[in-house]
Parts: sequence; structure tokens; C-alpha cells
Amino acid sequence: MQEKIKVAVLDMYNGKANQGMRCIHDIVGRFADELSLEVFDVRQNADVPNIEDFNLYISSGGPGNPLEGDGIWDKKYYQLIDDIWVWNQTNERKKYILFICHSFQMAVNHFGLANVTRRKSTSFGVMTIHKTESGMTDPIFEGLDNPFWAIDSRDYQVVQPHQKKFREMDAEIIALEKIRNHVEYERAIMAIRFSPEMVGTQFHPEADPVGFLSHLKKHEVRDEIIALRGKSRYLAMLEHIVEEHTIYKTNETLIPNFLSQSIQFIKEQQAILQ
Repeated sequence: MQEKIKVAVLDMYNGKANQGMRCIHDIVGRFADELSLEVFDVRQNADVPNIEDFNLYISSGGPGNPLEGDGIWDKKYYQLIDDIWVWNQTNERKKYILFICHSFQMAVNHFGLANVTRRKSTSFGVMTIHKTESGMTDPIFEGLDNPFWAIDSRDYQVVQPHQKKFREMDAEIIALEKIRNHVEYERAIMAIRFSPEMVGTQFHPEADPVGFLSHLKKHEVRDEIIALRGKSRYLAMLEHIVEEHTIYKTNETLIPNFLSQSIQFIKEQQAILQ
């Protein structure tokens, strides 16, 4: 029996209650015959994996300012990212990582690919995500429409890409937020292909309809959204969640694409090097 591929899940929630980790566990669990999972509490315990032990990583969303750390956990986290990057430049057996939301912002800032700034107001809800020309052929989006739907939850944004750095890294912007003709703000970057092995999304591809619907129906969440966006927007949000072509489709497609493609590459590399 072939040994399972080990997945390191980097928990960036800092102990805050969330739906994200449950959803990540659920999606990885769909590959239980091929994957085993280990969680590392990065922000609370400064716990990061040994790079030698894992070929597959998922780095979660999380609360707070992505530009701040305590000088301990964040240094360890950035070192891990750098180690994965260097490893992939110098080894035939690659390591694959997906950055989600907070982790995505941290990675973008660390690599110097764009500016990470605070939004004028919180973006929260079911949003359309638009593929760029590069995103139209990116394998992580295979099977998703253009635009596709996802959960967006952020106080910060990635904007003003540094084109020289993108060229140096051979990175590509693969998704942008919706066009907002009624405002003058620049469209935020919603996904980047950092390298063939490293990809990140600003939105939450792990979110599932059941969990998010339950979250939205909490009294404090409902009241906050209605106060911020109005009752009609809140009701529209509930309607979009239960439609099969929106959140359900993204949950069933994006991270499974990342995992299945990574599994295939890892197995091919293992076969060649044996």
C-alpha cells in the first residue's frame, strides 16, 4: 500500500472561532485515501512544520492586520515560505502551497508583489470573482465559470501590483474583484499564481453553503450586515448562498483542483526519482 501524502495545514486564526478550519478539514477529508493531515497553530503557538516532512501545504485565512506580527511566529512563517520557494528552485521533488485570504495578503507583502492596504469599509458576503486572461487557463480554476462566486471577508486588500517584481518571479495575477463603476477605487487582486507550485486567493474557496448560511443567521451577524449593507442586500446574500452554481460549486472545485493536481505531480515526481 502506497504511503499517504502528508498535508500541513497552517492555522492562522490565532484561536478565533471560525468556519474556515472546519471546511479545510472537510475538503482534505475527501482525499482520505491519499492524504493525511496535520495542523500547525502558527499564530498562537509559533508552530510551523519541518519542511522535510511535508510536500503539500494549505495556509488558512485569519483575523487582524496581515502586516503585523509579534516578531516570533511571523518570522518563522516567512522563513517557511522562503524555504519552500528555495526548495522548489533547487529540487526536482516540488512542494505545493495554497494561501487563503490573510495568508495570501502576508505572502504578497512578503514577496513585495503589491501593496496591502486597509479597505475603506469591510468587504463581506457572496461576491463574483473575475478571472484575468492568465486565470482563464490556470488549472486551479478549471471547471469554474467566469465570473465565479466565492465568499469574500476582508478588511484589507491587495492593490497596485509591482510589475517588475511580478516579472522577476514570473508570477501572474489570475483573478480580480468585480468591476465597480460607481466608485473610483482600483480593482483589488483576488488571486495570484506565485509559481507553478505556489498559488493564493484573497477570497475563501473553502467556504461551504451550510456553514456560511448558519453563520449569517446568527443574530449578531445578521444585525451587523443589515446595519452595514441593508436588509435587501442581506436577503440577496442568503439567496445566492443556496444556489448550486455559486458557493457550492467553488467549494467543490477550487481546493479539490489544487489537491488533486498536486497529488498527481507529487506521485509523478516520486515515480521518476525512485
